[in-house]
Amino acid sequence: MVEGNWISIIENHLWQSTVLACVVWLLALALRRNQARVRYQLWLIASLKFLVPFSVLFAIGSHLRWTTATPISRPAVSAMVEQIARPFPQFRVATTVVPAISASGKNWTSAIPVFLLSVWICGFLVVLFSWARRWLKIRAAVRAASRLPIEAGLPVLSSRTTLEPGVFGIFRPVLLLPAGITDRLSPAHVRTILMHELCHVRRRDNLAATMHMMVEAIFWFHPLVWWIGSRLVDERERACDEEVLVLGSEPEVYAESILKACQFYLESPLACVSGITGSDLKSRIVRIMTQRFSENLTFCRKLLLAVVGVAAIAGPLLFGLANSQNGTDSQATGSGPLPSFEVASIKLNNSGDRRVRLATPPGRFTAENVSVKTLIEYAYNVRELQLAGGPSWIDSERYDIDAKSDLTPEEMRNRYPDDPPQALRLMVQSLLADRFKLALSRETKDAPIYVLSVAKGGPKFHQTALAPPNPTPNAQGAVAPNGPRRMLRTVRGQITMGDAPISSLAAALSGQVGRLVIDKTGLTGHYDLTLQWAPDESQSRMYGGEGGAPDGRPAGVAAPPPDANGPSIFTALQEQLGLKLESAKGPVETFAIAHIEQPSEN
Repeated sequence: MVEGNWISIIENHLWQSTVLACVVWLLALALRRNQARVRYQLWLIASLKFLVPFSVLFAIGSHLRWTTATPISRPAVSAMVEQIARPFPQFRVATTVVPAISASGKNWTSAIPVFLLSVWICGFLVVLFSWARRWLKIRAAVRAASRLPIEAGLPVLSSRTTLEPGVFGIFRPVLLLPAGITDRLSPAHVRTILMHELCHVRRRDNLAATMHMMVEAIFWFHPLVWWIGSRLVDERERACDEEVLVLGSEPEVYAESILKACQFYLESPLACVSGITGSDLKSRIVRIMTQRFSENLTFCRKLLLAVVGVAAIAGPLLFGLANSQNGTDSQATGSGPLPSFEVASIKLNNSGDRRVRLATPPGRFTAENVSVKTLIEYAYNVRELQLAGGPSWIDSERYDIDAKSDLTPEEMRNRYPDDPPQALRLMVQSLLADRFKLALSRETKDAPIYVLSVAKGGPKFHQTALAPPNPTPNAQGAVAPNGPRRMLRTVRGQITMGDAPISSLAAALSGQVGRLVIDKTGLTGHYDLTLQWAPDESQSRMYGGEGGAPDGRPAGVAAPPPDANGPSIFTALQEQLGLKLESAKGPVETFAIAHIEQPSEN
């Protein structure tokens, strides 16, 4: 799940950046008659977007809090922004129950991320090596250069190389001129070249080019990144051309200086060494000679740029803020507030013991050595395959939790007559939102599922036989029922269920077969049954009943070893229970962690 999650995050970030680049292209097209520096800044924003995912801005906004006391309604469009900001939902494809095929499939799929990472590292190193080799060549030329007595506001050096005039360096730039340039170009030509290079220095073009080179090195596989780089060079040179002409240079002299530089010298091998001969030479000369330069931005176009800029930056921040204020979408189970615990204690467990215990005695919820991921799965009654995102500590850090409800067991049964444990689940949801600042986003998509139905011949188990209540009152004077207590335990290779609906069996099977199992049996009662099979290596050990270890057995009781020669879970369902699992496609509800914080202990 971790591997699929980071791959989906990268995919999500790439399409976000691609969409923004398309928007920038449309804006640049609309502003083609305006100043080149405006288009240059737009392309620079498109480049830097590759380094800043929208999800980061959304997360920053989620850490903020409104100072108002009244709740603020969440904009309907925030759901759309969350879809853009968060990773693609993940669906885990179930492996087959044949061991040989399952193992080979698992090895093949697990090798894909390693292969992709290896290819990326190779490409990254090739790009860095190519640039480092060219940079060392220019650096050697700078070290061998001699100082020229030219006052230009920065050191001017003379080099014996045939490189074009250019600015080398970011924070302490130097102007590198080829030796003998004053013999080949007139003083007027040299003066316009100096004016051009000083424009690059004032605009800090080398810094911007270096940042884009970083983007190209990281995202070398994305052709759009290299196209943005060419647009940056084009608009950078046009912007300097405009500024040189505005400062009073003659177009004929300036155009001749560019042509002579191209005639006698080589173009700079690195974009972060700003020269004079970049961009489309023919187009630049035509623009210089005809002086078809920029119109000033109108008020409407300034407003358009301002709105797009504010929306791109402030939008994710504001929606992240709204998300933190209103909590998770999935908490809203009705118009009223969620029930909550009266008191709750949360302490970090550093025992190193991997055994987990969840217990729900009347009116209480206790958990020992439990991860936050397990708490979320319990609270929202989901399986690991339905949960995506979140930092690594939600699975690695363990907590001890002791929470007490202000509802009596009778009040819980009255409020939730069909599913009394749901009250505790909702309270744990409140606990996660209050103490862990959990915010979840919910999405439903079609994905592979299994349908649980009755096989030919009917079910081979019976409904739970209810005994009459015990008339003897307990210490509080209440009459306790004498019937069986609902129980569901899942150990490796075995599911035991007592006084529980078939939906509980479907939930337990979901954790074993790697897909969501939908109950289509039509059986509405509570049942006692036991299912035993030979587990596949890919089948998880999900926690099951009320209390006990993470696999559902009581604390301290060893799980029985599964029979290696037993039937598969599919065969066992049909032979032992008269049920069957059929592959299908259907709606699967997934939850993505938009925000979560480590709690303070108490």
